[in-house]
Amino acid sequence: MLEMNQMLKIIVERDASDLHLHVAKAAVMRLHGILDVIDPDTLTPEDTERLMKEITPPRYQQMLQEHGSADFAYAYSDLARFRCAVFRSRGNIGISMRLIPSRILTWEELGLPKDSIVEILHSHRGMVLVTGPTGSGKTTTLATMIDHINAERYVHIISVEDPIEYYHLHKKAIVTHRELHIDTPSFAYALRGSLRMDPDVILVGEMRDLETMEAALVAAETGHLVFATLHTIGAAQTVDRIIDAFPVNQQEQIRSILSVALKTVISQTLLPRASGKGRIAAFEIMHNTPAVANLIRERKTNRIVSTIQTGAKLGMITLDDYLLNLYRQGHITGELVLERAHYPDEMRVKLMGARQEAVTT
Repeated sequence: MLEMNQMLKIIVERDASDLHLHVAKAAVMRLHGILDVIDPDTLTPEDTERLMKEITPPRYQQMLQEHGSADFAYAYSDLARFRCAVFRSRGNIGISMRLIPSRILTWEELGLPKDSIVEILHSHRGMVLVTGPTGSGKTTTLATMIDHINAERYVHIISVEDPIEYYHLHKKAIVTHRELHIDTPSFAYALRGSLRMDPDVILVGEMRDLETMEAALVAAETGHLVFATLHTIGAAQTVDRIIDAFPVNQQEQIRSILSVALKTVISQTLLPRASGKGRIAAFEIMHNTPAVANLIRERKTNRIVSTIQTGAKLGMITLDDYLLNLYRQGHITGELVLERAHYPDEMRVKLMGARQEAVTT
């Protein structure tokens, strides 16, 4: 069977995104969004344990022993870095490794409309949320935005991640990187501590719990620009997710705070290209306009989508409209559009119209 370094070399050379190692299964990689065998040999419990020890520092082996899982970053020579998850499954060890891109993507490579976002990056307070399912490129999007701030503003940026994925060198900004379990015990603890470190911009890798959400909102309220991620799909669901995380007797207050503190929600997903080569991102962008703020305060988040639709001149776009644009440009298939659309019935009608336009032009 292939050694770990041989498999990682293949991942890097073929630009795959993930490596998965499980007992009683051949090693597989995720290539252009699809799982593909990287080594036909079936892995044994001894194989996965040996491979785990090759990449896992002692402190994380101890964490695996005590808690059943551990997350950390691993540098493969000077060629690449990986975000690693080692875990126990039915008593055996499994490994999942995600390739961290070696460089920060440009706005064009990212696909995120720069004109819709840049003004927000020069704000002095508020919260910017990047949301989407696991593996949708949230961290990559955040890295591009933080890099822009780093290059353009004389500020202090504090990044709290688990693990650190992108290292930002000091440019105009000072960048302080903090990693969970090494530099700080939790996101919430790091957030509270960061307020005593004279920050201007704070990046929270993930708002996992109520305590972290509360600390992030306090930071955004008190004159800091806060970036964070959530595993939600769509702007309206993101707002509801934050509010619903709080006890009922606090939710009215949180609605009021969020209606003021929230700046922008960028919801994204990664899609296989119609060509079969690579993936492309689709985005939903919501800015907290007075109309959106009023809907948050008045418990009318179900109307946010229609407000986004009418806010195109302000740089807003729904995921469904973004998907339709990608289809019209030939980047993705109509079947995929219907599969990922929030409103497939409405989208089916729009697709028919788009196909008729293509025939007549």
